[in-house]
Amino acid sequence: MSQPKYIVIGAAILDILARPVDASIFETGSLPAGTITMHTGGDAMNEARVLADLGADVSLVSKVGTDPAGDLVLSACKDLHVDTTYIRRNAAIPTGTNIVLVDQKGERSFITCPDSTLRKFFPKDVPDAALKGGDILSFASIFVSPHFGNRELADLFSRAREAGLTVCADMTKRKKGETIQDMRECLSYLDYVFPNYEEAALLTGEKDFDRIGDAFLSCGTGHVVIKAGAKGCYVCTEGLRFWSPAYEQARCIDTTGAGDTFTGCFLYALGQGFSLENCARFANAGASLCIEQTGAVGAGTNIQKIIKRAGL
Repeated sequence: MSQPKYIVIGAAILDILARPVDASIFETGSLPAGTITMHTGGDAMNEARVLADLGADVSLVSKVGTDPAGDLVLSACKDLHVDTTYIRRNAAIPTGTNIVLVDQKGERSFITCPDSTLRKFFPKDVPDAALKGGDILSFASIFVSPHFGNRELADLFSRAREAGLTVCADMTKRKKGETIQDMRECLSYLDYVFPNYEEAALLTGEKDFDRIGDAFLSCGTGHVVIKAGAKGCYVCTEGLRFWSPAYEQARCIDTTGAGDTFTGCFLYALGQGFSLENCARFANAGASLCIEQTGAVGAGTNIQKIIKRAGL
């Protein structure tokens, strides 16, 4: 079986993480952290890293500045053998840099800059040529870039469909009170969507997992995979619904990048021809490895450990 090529579109930035950090920093003015580290980040970069670590053929479509942070992103891609042909560089815009504060439970808060490449990624930064020669596309993720609304995403996803790609998208929290009806057109082009529970509940206005799944399916989305943290994930299609439990023995240090790792692992398994149930198990296992490390470093290269945790 030939190996599929993945095209991942979205943010590639730099994350500076400190853990553990709590609200007392704003009262004391200084706080010792156990670790302060710097990693590449951004949803698309995270997914591309996971896929590349697992041995996949990956092209990253993104934008960075001509600053040292941008150099670090491109250097990391080179080390991972990620194709950077369609990563644009813009000297007038700084590369997105996030300050990530991680608390004692591994939950994180972000400080971002709206005038960086994180929010200055445009539809024109994704030319038709970037969609050629691939098999699976992941837009990672909806609502990150303000310049990719329903209409722009529908155009991109329809072009991807015309190019013969399986079209997938991750998601973050809505930014402008959007409803699922506002996003109906672009969602109709998706073969797979990967929201977490909070993101999906906000967008659909529903709280029940089945009703959330129904809302996406009614828009024409083929497969709805709802990430539910320590519970695992819930998968909905027109003919199949099931829970896939999380790996219970994971020791949570930092949840940064866990959702992106889940998506990357799911897409890898999908490209390998796994069943839907085994894709979910593989993704849960990969995410469990991510939360045991600091930063959005994915599941590493230990595919055998993922397989063992997934029970495959």
